[in-house]
Amino acid sequence: MLRIRRDSVGMNSLTPFPAPHQLPEQVAFHRTELSLILGLYGKMVAAGEWRDYGISCLREVAVFSIFRRAAENPLYRVEKRPKLRSKQGQYAIVGMDGQVLKRGNDLKLVLRVLERKLIRAID
Repeated sequence: MLRIRRDSVGMNSLTPFPAPHQLPEQVAFHRTELSLILGLYGKMVAAGEWRDYGISCLREVAVFSIFRRAAENPLYRVEKRPKLRSKQGQYAIVGMDGQVLKRGNDLKLVLRVLERKLIRAID
């Protein structure tokens, strides 16, 4: 597909745009999913546990990485893999060492494994 675009001089030039079926697909978090994740993130920042985050939207997975400090490896990764929806569950919490801490199809239930870190015993 070609579209005509006028440049600053007033000349027409042809700019190729990929057809919609040729665009690479990306997995991303929906607004409601981000709301749940960022709600927990805000609580943990207020508790002084977490300091930074990063979001990656790739072809087969969307990742929300949680950092203690900005210049280190993530403490946890919240991953969304839609292809695993009917098998193990599309959401997973992965620890720093790569171990899957919790997996499932309900993000709220999966995030509970991180909420437990917020509960501390009082001396």
